[in-house]
Amino acid sequence: MPAQEATGPAPTGVKGQESEKPKPKAKTKRARAGGPRTYMGRPIAPVMTFEGAEWLVRPEREQEEQPEAMLDALKIKPGDTVADVGAGWDTPACESPDAWDPRGKYWRPTFKPEMLRMLAANMKAAGVKNVRALRCTATDTNLPDDAVDLALMVDVYHESSDPEALLQGLRRALRPGGRLVLVEFRGEDPDVPIKPEHKMTFAQVRREVEPQGFRFKQKFDFLPWQHIIIFEKPTEKTKSEPEKKVD
Repeated sequence: MPAQEATGPAPTGVKGQESEKPKPKAKTKRARAGGPRTYMGRPIAPVMTFEGAEWLVRPEREQEEQPEAMLDALKIKPGDTVADVGAGWDTPACESPDAWDPRGKYWRPTFKPEMLRMLAANMKAAGVKNVRALRCTATDTNLPDDAVDLALMVDVYHESSDPEALLQGLRRALRPGGRLVLVEFRGEDPDVPIKPEHKMTFAQVRREVEPQGFRFKQKFDFLPWQHIIIFEKPTEKTKSEPEKKVD
């Protein structure tokens, strides 16, 4: 669950071709006065607006981001409750209904009211019954506590104006042992044609997420441009287990 553009000549479908209108500057603990918003040494990217919504369903997305392969790797169990947080009007349950168990429950918190209306219309047209769209904010996902098995954020986390509040809210929403999955464009790779502020390195993601009470679980790098980074909300058992070695 979420505006970007290439640093050089823009290839077809690169995120961020929509309007670059100035955005209000939200405050964070580490905001630089008179400069771009920052958090733990990185700039906070602007949030995609509804004007850029067509980028989410561009024809090149399947090849560039491989959403079905990403979902397969997560091994969502039958009946799981999934929250696809902060994404736009496209929903995997509409695009790839076979990848989502009809017995499960899917929450779709989104930040923009325009996206919410577009999402509701899209789900109605696709006949999707088990996805509930919610309005969320930078500090409140609007998800119920201890109700979610997997919280997914696709190209969204780096846009949060208050990462700590967002992560704390997600931790409350997850059940013990529940997973938080961040899919982010690889900041280590200069060949990924996305603006630097819309990329994140694996090390930066861990530096931000783990202090908020999450435990690193696994990372996949089989996608062309993105990391899939999986954390979990610890149970009493996992709190005492040694951390996995990361290559």
